[in-house]
Amino acid sequence: MSLFRDDGVVLRTQKLGEADRIITLLTRGHGRVRAVARGVRRTKSKFGARLEPFSHVDIQFFARGSDLVGRGLPLCTQTETIAPYGRNIVTDYARYTAGTAMLETAERFTDHEGEPNVQQYLLLIGALRTLAAGEHSPGLVLDAFLLRSLAVGGYAPSFEDCAQCGLPGPNRFFSVAAGGVVCADCRVPGSVVPSPEALRLLGALLTGDWATADAAEPRHVREGSGLVSAYLHWHLERGLRSLRYVEKG
Repeated sequence: MSLFRDDGVVLRTQKLGEADRIITLLTRGHGRVRAVARGVRRTKSKFGARLEPFSHVDIQFFARGSDLVGRGLPLCTQTETIAPYGRNIVTDYARYTAGTAMLETAERFTDHEGEPNVQQYLLLIGALRTLAAGEHSPGLVLDAFLLRSLAVGGYAPSFEDCAQCGLPGPNRFFSVAAGGVVCADCRVPGSVVPSPEALRLLGALLTGDWATADAAEPRHVREGSGLVSAYLHWHLERGLRSLRYVEKG
């Protein structure tokens, strides 16, 4: 039996019995963790208010043994709020739907419980902080997060040089199967021809060029979001349930 402490983001919750919940978190040191929080659904529980989706928390667990992926789930024994991002997210539909898609994506990219994924963790923290602050359009923040999550997962798309032969860009054609833009010689069936502005926008979101991204026209934002969604679905092999509710710019 052991106690361990970590900080993490609450990804989702599930009801357990009459008053408990199973909490799924993405933590800094232990990756994705599922744990039981006793009594958090009781009306007087202050503990439960801290364990809602989008919350960044410092949390202590009690585990029977050191294996987080064993048959028994660890217990949440203490928690302190680091940042209540949900306060500014759940009250706005566009932010809420974008944030929900971020949480689902983070969980999908951390398939194995107990394995640290610090890059994905830090990426999620930064995205939620930006989303809660309202500094940029929620749709743009989401697309930037999705592109960077893909890059962290080893699926970085190319928006300039040919993804197949490396021919310097700009290149006209885009193929989700090929890994991004491709030249005329590497073009494959099913390739599309996006507008140069949409490709420029996606490159800006991937690299963090917010001045370029914020200046994009709504039609190019919508076009870019469609490409991001198609690319994400291809590499995840099945779509995100929450993405269908996201408002497009």
